[in-house]
Amino acid sequence: MIVFTIINDCKETIWPAIIPGENFSGGGFVLKPSQSIVLTAPINWSGRLWGRTGCNFDSNGNGTCQTGNCGTSLKCVGSGETPASLAEFTFAAFDFYDVSLVDGFNLPLAVTPISGKGNCTIAGCTGDLRTNCPSELAVKARGKVVGCRSACDVFNTDQYCCRGAYGNSAECQPTNYSKKFKEACPNAYSYAYDDRSSIYTCLATDYVITFCSSRYVFKDIYI
Repeated sequence: MIVFTIINDCKETIWPAIIPGENFSGGGFVLKPSQSIVLTAPINWSGRLWGRTGCNFDSNGNGTCQTGNCGTSLKCVGSGETPASLAEFTFAAFDFYDVSLVDGFNLPLAVTPISGKGNCTIAGCTGDLRTNCPSELAVKARGKVVGCRSACDVFNTDQYCCRGAYGNSAECQPTNYSKKFKEACPNAYSYAYDDRSSIYTCLATDYVITFCSSRYVFKDIYI
């Protein structure tokens, strides 16, 4: 079994979502600032985790979010709406993990392996792309930028989406938009074939998943 410690270091309440969520509070829960939760992943689990923001759920857990929405329930149903910063995991003989901004950005997110063996590097993004998101990619609520969409999501071209003639590592190259994402988040996927500096493997480890933590504070506390 693998232990996830999920921490909200944001100044705002967030609503993490996990799919598949059968072993994780039904796939959705609330974390107020400075709160954390410990959950256990089953052996050979594969899935993704992200934070939802600007949510409004009633006493029955029904509602919606400004970013990261997945259905109309606190308990996540479906893959989630873009933009969302994603933590992705596949547990097998080795663990494979990454943080992906291929579907856009809504929160700083870092994944730290604990006491593992292998290329157990901190994956993720501690910069906040909402502060300098290109206007054509920005998602706003009440005049505030709450997310940064991917160029694929906005323009829907083969080049930006790495499909068709661009659906391979030779033709799918960084764009001006993905480069901006990479500058802010060097240890996260910025486009579909950004494997070399973005996916990591580790053995016999647990994970700390932190929203909105700075790189240096994060390193001092957990490494």
